[in-house]
Amino acid sequence: MQRGLAPAATLILLTLQTVSPAAEGPKTFSVSEFTFTRPANWEWVPSSSPMRKAELKVESKDKSEKAEVSFFHFGETNGGGAQANVDRWLTQFKEPREKLNSKVDTAKINDRTVTFVQAEGTYMSGMPGGPKTPQPNTMLLGAILESAKGNVLCA
Repeated sequence: MQRGLAPAATLILLTLQTVSPAAEGPKTFSVSEFTFTRPANWEWVPSSSPMRKAELKVESKDKSEKAEVSFFHFGETNGGGAQANVDRWLTQFKEPREKLNSKVDTAKINDRTVTFVQAEGTYMSGMPGGPKTPQPNTMLLGAILESAKGNVLCA
């Protein structure tokens, strides 16, 4: 495992303790066969798309920094494998892959393969095939939990 990716994994999988209290929402939620615990200080957001199985957001105390976390599950045969999703995430940036300061690493956690992805650049927000809105200075931290029932993506 690359050492530089450990903070990204921690951010995705653990809580941030320096933010204001979150809005009401479930304390735990399931995506496919996995159950996740929502950090108490992360806000539950109603899903903006049927593709998104759960959405969370968090802001720093002074609201100068924010993060959004979305969970996806496309079923056993949809969404492609881990590499297809890594490639899809990295092509959502304006800059070419070699300029994204990207890192990809895999780890075994409780007998599951998890692929961690980190990239920085101008994220092009928007639905595939639709209009895009540039979001400069954006960092993507993602995780792909592999499962025979279909991978779960968290980014």
